[in-house]
Amino acid sequence: MMKLLTLALAFCASQAWAQAPAQDWEKQWKELIAAAQKEGKVVILAPPDQQVRQALPAAFEKRFGIKMDYIGGRSSESAAKLRAERDAGVYTVDAALAGIQTMAAIFYREQMLDSLVPVLILPEVTDGSKWKKGKLWYMDPDQKYILRLFNTSGSLFHLNEAVVKVSDIKTSKDLIDPKYKGKIITHDPTVPGTGSNDAARIWASLGEDFARKVYIDQKPMIVRDRRQVTDLLARGTYPIAFGAEDEELEKLRKDGFKITPVYDLPDLPGSLSAGVGEVALFKNAPHPNAAKVFVNWISSKEGLETFARARGEATTRSDIDEKSFLRPEMIPKPGVDYFDTFGWDFTVTAKEDIRLKMKEILHR
Repeated sequence: MMKLLTLALAFCASQAWAQAPAQDWEKQWKELIAAAQKEGKVVILAPPDQQVRQALPAAFEKRFGIKMDYIGGRSSESAAKLRAERDAGVYTVDAALAGIQTMAAIFYREQMLDSLVPVLILPEVTDGSKWKKGKLWYMDPDQKYILRLFNTSGSLFHLNEAVVKVSDIKTSKDLIDPKYKGKIITHDPTVPGTGSNDAARIWASLGEDFARKVYIDQKPMIVRDRRQVTDLLARGTYPIAFGAEDEELEKLRKDGFKITPVYDLPDLPGSLSAGVGEVALFKNAPHPNAAKVFVNWISSKEGLETFARARGEATTRSDIDEKSFLRPEMIPKPGVDYFDTFGWDFTVTAKEDIRLKMKEILHR
């Protein structure tokens, strides 16, 4: 009898222990939302994409009744402003959705970030089974500051087939054919972001000599305005484009423009990109509770699907139906050996070294 009583008590205790975390997070989450609603808003650095700018604040405010101040722009430029403010002891931003180079080279290196680990409390976020890797994908070596939300099979470049056919570019060597001199457009490879990512991938995969031929001998148009890449590709002025925006090009394709992405070549493997799909929380956040609500929400199925649909990216979550809004080529295939252009070591060592070398080469 005593043994049965002991077993019964042990069972009750285990049940209480199992239920406690659920009760704790629900209570904590409700209290957090209430405190965030008193703060009234959250301020985030985010990409300049109009669709994302419209989708995220509207969805977040509808869900929680909390306003989102959305500061859109190039990550590197927003980071420079943020650094100046923080050096002056002014704290205006709560969280960031940004590219890995800005996250690693500025926010992480300059110790601007707070750990996400104690902040992420929603079970659907902390449950490893909800993520393709079986766990949350932290990018930083400390495994707590920068969470990867996107993992998209990215195009190597786009072609305007009214001028250059896909069949014309059989290998990477065709890109440096003299007939395409002055026909290529790319983001600036000397500043952190899309341009330096593309240059580093080309340099790392095909060597310095090939990169020099693309960025010097071919006399490409180098720009910092993302819209220029799309516009000039569509016009055919520069029919070969590195770093064009897929979501904008999709609209053009629907309007009849024959813009074609090239995802791999026999001598140039397909690549993986997180784009601006990393989230981080700033130290001394001016709206700390709203900031915590935001990072939980953007990592949840609802928040991340809203972000991914607006941005046109594949996610690191396993419970989002990406096939309903993405081309199959954009979703990484299991077992394929992709080149991850957003890997941490590649970003903080090779990519940054190559960016500085490109700066030296192009500014001579």
